[in-house]
Amino acid sequence: MKAEDLQLLVTRTMPFGKHQGCVFADLPGNYLNWFARVGFPKNETGRLLELMFEIDHNGLSDLLKPLRRA
Repeated sequence: MKAEDLQLLVTRTMPFGKHQGCVFADLPGNYLNWFARVGFPKNETGRLLELMFEIDHNGLSDLLKPLRRA
């Protein structure tokens, strides 16, 4: 993980699927869990989804709050 990835989670939007246009940091946990079960895409989107899954799964979403204000 790079520090820049955390900023991407609060600025980049989901490019496809049911939650297209939703900021990665706002994706629902059940959607992230689904990707964890079926597999994350093998690209930057997948890397960000996997990082957001780990943050959400471990209850660390508050880490992103300061970045939203920046």
